[in-house]
Parts: sequence; structure tokens; C-alpha cells
Amino acid sequence: MPTIKRSIVSPVVLYEKVKDLPIPEQVEEITKTLVSINSINGTKGEGVIADFIIRFLTEIPYFKQREGSVWAQPLKNDLLDRKNVYAFLEGDKTSRKTVLYHSHIDTVGVDDFGENKELAFQPDRLKAQFADQVDNLQIREDALSNEWMFGRGALDMKSGIAVHLVNLMYFCERVKVLNGNILVMFNPVEENEHTGAIESVDVLLRLKEKEKLDFVAGINNDFVTSLYEGDKSKYIYTGAVGKLLPCFYISGREAHVGETLTSVDPTLISAEINRNLNNNMELAEDFQGELMLPPTCLYQRDNKDFYNVQTALTSYLYFNYFVYKDSPDQVMGKLLVKTKEACVSVEEHMKKQFNTFSRVTETPPATTLDWSIDVLTYEDYTSSLVKKGIDIDSITKKVVKKNQLLEKRELCFEIIRHLQEADPDQKPRVIIFFAPPYCPHNYLRDHVDKEAQTIEVIKEVLSQFEEETNETFKLKKFFPFLSDSSYLSLHDTNQELDRLIENFPEWEAIYPVPVHNIRRLNIPSINMGVYGQDAHKRTERVFMPYSFNILPKLIRTFTEKLLNQ
Repeated sequence: MPTIKRSIVSPVVLYEKVKDLPIPEQVEEITKTLVSINSINGTKGEGVIADFIIRFLTEIPYFKQREGSVWAQPLKNDLLDRKNVYAFLEGDKTSRKTVLYHSHIDTVGVDDFGENKELAFQPDRLKAQFADQVDNLQIREDALSNEWMFGRGALDMKSGIAVHLVNLMYFCERVKVLNGNILVMFNPVEENEHTGAIESVDVLLRLKEKEKLDFVAGINNDFVTSLYEGDKSKYIYTGAVGKLLPCFYISGREAHVGETLTSVDPTLISAEINRNLNNNMELAEDFQGELMLPPTCLYQRDNKDFYNVQTALTSYLYFNYFVYKDSPDQVMGKLLVKTKEACVSVEEHMKKQFNTFSRVTETPPATTLDWSIDVLTYEDYTSSLVKKGIDIDSITKKVVKKNQLLEKRELCFEIIRHLQEADPDQKPRVIIFFAPPYCPHNYLRDHVDKEAQTIEVIKEVLSQFEEETNETFKLKKFFPFLSDSSYLSLHDTNQELDRLIENFPEWEAIYPVPVHNIRRLNIPSINMGVYGQDAHKRTERVFMPYSFNILPKLIRTFTEKLLNQ
């Protein structure tokens, strides 16, 4: 199929085109243009779209007249020239109240489009293609309705960027009646490592402390969607789910395949840990009415790179683990219990199998064989090595220096492999640790006066909009997907954070999330998102009547009430 070329409107032309349009049409045109820009995560397109947004912002008369009110923050040591983008609108100078608008500018890839990858960036052409298809009647109906926009990032989340830009344009024309300030921030690298949001913490904290800004809320408009079939509700979230990546380095005792009953097989241990943890609702937190998800296995493999008749010596395993209220220390406690149960189960299984083998083969039962397995946290394991006189820091830092390009999770496993090699005790064991990414959890708390007041403002605004629009709004605590909102505030204590860092190999070198600065920043995190279906899928689409018309008004009204509170 021949490549269909796409043209990208310049930011100058785009601004001139939309500046006098009604707000829904402004959002539509800006969204369509942003979708046409390939800003796939991990490509130079993330820098390209940042430059486009900067140029668009500087066309707005307010910012054109105020040099320095729009700026970029290049990411540290980034080969792709990615950057955070900021724009500061100063209203009533006697008020330091500030609302932060933020969105992410990267998207997932387009491999799901097959040979038609270029169509992913052309909403009109893609919509026409879906209008002709007959295999999915719902998609065809949506494509024919003129209420949906298709395209990569149309939902997640270039329409969100457009909503914030249009609202910023709106307030730029009403500066004199704005009882406070608006800071807009656009971040790259959200779809995997959240590097943009993490590096923005220092900038936001500097603005808060040096410019005396009082951040009353951070409004993300990452997409929301139906949570079950037939669900038409529009969800507003007053917090962000957290994420840990608990990892398991499992070492066993090798043997020839002819003597496997004498071994401790790390793949068997790995399988039993996986069975104990994977999708186990016992490990999901209990927060009534919220979407609570259990751990999910993301990776499982042994260390063998080629075929031979020796059993594996080590096995690696890690999980996606959503966190709502629990601290990292509490999560580690749960993991230790379940892992020890799994290891006892493996030990009992092997004893039983060897006894059966002895009976069948009429050989003496085992008297010296031991199938027990130690279970340790990374913190406890490294402490035990220090007591043996092993220089932990020298080993871990050397591994990091020699493996700068190694995938971050693999680098963590490599650190532990080298520590194991330095350990004179080669006993079978499981070492549990945390690896990137780490997303803090936060939510507005009813028992904190300022946060409770913000919740009341949200309820008041939602009640007003339900009457005006006939929409059904539901207020929830936790945005159910990972987002940059995690890095605006966190609730864990310093002691709990220390437990996280001590169980995270080479935290400062591999994934230095500024957790203590995030605690100082403490911006209430709220998600009022664009609405649509099938994010990250070929059929990704945003519902325009709500996202381009109702949502901008909802965010504006909430902003005004917060600043006037």
C-alpha cells in the first residue's frame, strides 16, 4: 500500500485559524493538528511536539508580550532532545493561588496499525476507513456519527493538551478578573518512565517556594472511559494510583537432569511465587467503591541462554503492583508472607517427590538433602553481606558503571547477580527488591481541611453541571491508570520512603525519584479527563461532544471557584 503523506499545519497558521472560533471547534482543530504530529514515546517526535506547543503558546498575545512566561526545561542527558514545556499566566498579583494544568505529550506506538501506520496520524482518513468496515458494527457506527475523532493520541491524550491550551487562551483574555494564576505544564515520557514529570518536580518546587505560589490543585485531563459495559458515567478522580515493581531474584541449586530430585529448581520456585501472587485479590487493597486491582506478572524467565542438560541456576520474576493506601513497607510485608508460603510449598513438594522416588526405586530416603529456601529483602540481604566483610557499594557502583545502556530492570538483576557471586554462601534463596518505575500514590483526604474543602468545590461544580448537561458524574478517589499526577504529592512518611529506597538497588543512579521534594511540593492531584474508548488500541477515539464542549467549561468553572474560594 503506498504511503499516504500527511501535512502538519504550522503553529502560527494554527493559532490564526483557531483564535476566533467557538471553543469546541478550537479544541477539535488543535487536537487534529497535534494527532498529525508523531510523538511516539522514545522517539525524537517527543521533542518535536514540545517545540510545536512552545511556538503555538508564543503566538498568544499575552505571552507574546511577556518574554519568559513560556519556557522549556530540557531533560537531563537526553539524546532525543525531549523537554518539559511551561506557560505561566499571572492574574491578580495580590493572590498567589495557582492552579496547575498538566498533560503528557507522548503517545504509545503504532505497530497495531500494521502497514497503515501513517493513517494513525490522520484522523479524517482513519475515520473514513472505519466508516467502511463491517466487522465491528460499533466502530462503524461511531465513525459514521461525526461525534468521535479517531487517531493515535486522539484520546490519550492530545485532546487533553488541546483542552488545556484552549482554556489558557480563554483566561489570557480575562486576566484582570482572574483571582490567581494558572501554570500550564506539558511533559514527555509519560507512557513508560515518567521522566518528564519527575524532572518537573524541582521546577514546581522552586516556583512554589521562591515565587510563593500556593498550588491549590493540579488538574490533569488524562482520558477517562467506561468501566463496564453500558457505563455512561463521566468519572472525576481526586487522586492517583501508585505503582511498585516488586522483583524476585531466585537462586537455586543446580543438578544434571538425571538427578533433578536433588536440586532446588528456581523455575519451580518462580512458578509457585507467580501462582501465589498473580491476580491474587487477597493482595488488592480494600477501598470500597474504588477500582482495586491485584498484582500482575509482567516478566518471568530463567537465566539459561541456550540448551544444555543442566537445570537452571537462577530465575527472574517481577510484577505490576498497584498501590492505593499501603506504604512500600506494607507491600513488602505482604510479599514476604506470600513468598515464604510459596517456598515452603516447594520444599514440601520436593520432599514428597523424593520420598516417592526412594520408595519406587528402593533406595534409602534422604537424610542430608535440604530443599529449604531463604527469603530475604534486598535490604536484609545486603546487610548480611556487609557483616561478612563484603564491600557492597564497590560492587553495585561498578556494575552500574559498566552497564550504562542495560535496561533498568535487567540492571537491577545484574547488580544482585554480582552480589551473589561475591557471597560465599550459595544457599538457595529468594531476594525481593523494587525496581523502576516507581509511582507514588496520593488522594484528597477528607480529614485534611484544605483537601476536604476542595472536594466540596468539586461536588458543587459537578452538581451544577449535571443539571446543565444531563451528564452523570461520579467522583472517585483513584485515577485507575498510571499517570504523571503521581509525582505531584505523596502520603508516605520519611521512614516509609527510606524502606523503599533501601530495597531499591542503586536508587540514586538508576531511578532517583525526588520523593522528599514531592512531599514538600504536595499539590492536590485531580483528574478531569477527556472521554473516549479504546486507548492504546487501533480503534482509539475521543468523544467530542463531551470532551470538546462540556469538559473545557467544567475545568474553567472549577478553576474559577478554586481561585475565588
